[in-house]
Amino acid sequence: MEPAMSERVPARTGGGGAGRARLAGLDGIRGLAALFVVLHHCYLLSYPGFPVDNGPPWLGWMMYGHFAVGVFIVLSGFSLAVAPARNGWRLGGVKRFAHRRLWRILPPYWPALAMSLIIAWTLVPQPGESAPTAKSVLVYGLLLQDVIGSPSPNGALWSIAVEAQLYLVFPLLLLVVRRAGAVVMLAAVTVVVAAVGALSASVAAIDALMRLTPQFAALFAVGVVAAGIVSAGDRVRNLPWHWLALLAFLPVLALILVNGSVWTVGNFFWVDLAIGPSVGMLLAAVATGRPRRLVRLLDSRPVRGLGSFSYSLYLTHAPLVVAVSALVVVPITEPGGGRLAATLGLALPLTLVVARLFAAVFELPFQRHRTWPALRDAMVAAVRARGRKRSIQETDLDEEGERSAVGRSA
Repeated sequence: MEPAMSERVPARTGGGGAGRARLAGLDGIRGLAALFVVLHHCYLLSYPGFPVDNGPPWLGWMMYGHFAVGVFIVLSGFSLAVAPARNGWRLGGVKRFAHRRLWRILPPYWPALAMSLIIAWTLVPQPGESAPTAKSVLVYGLLLQDVIGSPSPNGALWSIAVEAQLYLVFPLLLLVVRRAGAVVMLAAVTVVVAAVGALSASVAAIDALMRLTPQFAALFAVGVVAAGIVSAGDRVRNLPWHWLALLAFLPVLALILVNGSVWTVGNFFWVDLAIGPSVGMLLAAVATGRPRRLVRLLDSRPVRGLGSFSYSLYLTHAPLVVAVSALVVVPITEPGGGRLAATLGLALPLTLVVARLFAAVFELPFQRHRTWPALRDAMVAAVRARGRKRSIQETDLDEEGERSAVGRSA
């Protein structure tokens, strides 16, 4: 998933000038998507049998946390392409881009991996997995988990490897957009991905590529194209993108409802491809401030705050949810609604608190300070400020003590 970030885009003004205003709504979407993934894992542990849905119909939507990852991927392409879209689709330097991505992804990822390994080794491994091995440490540490199989310490980390691989092709996608146009780029990526999906059942070598979740390349490309809305003319910006997104989504929703969870999970490849355009159009709508009520909700303080540590929430929640379920909830409940209520009541607050504290140490400082020297200087300044504050407090206490002593002697 793309980590939370506050994009700034040209702000339309009456005089035709371009300011730089925050693009409202992106962090809120990330936050809600990350929360959806947490709910999804709580649901799976409470109603075993996936991909069969053994829960009540009105909770069936909790089966599909996978689609939240698809939203992350589209949003990742969108977020990364906003700046190039307003700069002639130029990246601004591959080296700079690589540094910013590594700086943003790895500082929270590696501590989350260490936490996941400790929990898997000392408390409980992930469902269906044996305890992680030295191979797991190497494979997950190098972000190769979707290429090389090994026991997983954290069921959510697979998508981070996919995201990292998409970063490698991002400069190429921008080059194609610049040379041939956004439509050509999207069509080329989608055709290649669809061919992989169509041939995977009959060609073993191509079937091996399915481990890489190739449909996410098309979703990423959808996000890149959707980012063009920030530099589009008024005629394009004024299209009813939110209604178009709904119209594109309804047929896919109908397929899911009619065919059920087993069919949907078995056809994630094609369903992901079908959902991608609606997500891209929704992002275009939000980028133009519509629908206003939704944008206000996404940019409200609680939702935006959730989005600010959504990456940490995504990275850390799975081993915590599994530990709470296996060690606390399962021994005292039967599968079903009672187990779900207990899991949500215990695991959800825990994951939110841990993620917020985790982000304060491993994520937010790296967002605010983009290099080691800047981060080091900020840490030194913070230590000095605390020292000055403590010194002032001690001086105040000494002066108060002296005044008290004088008063007693008088």
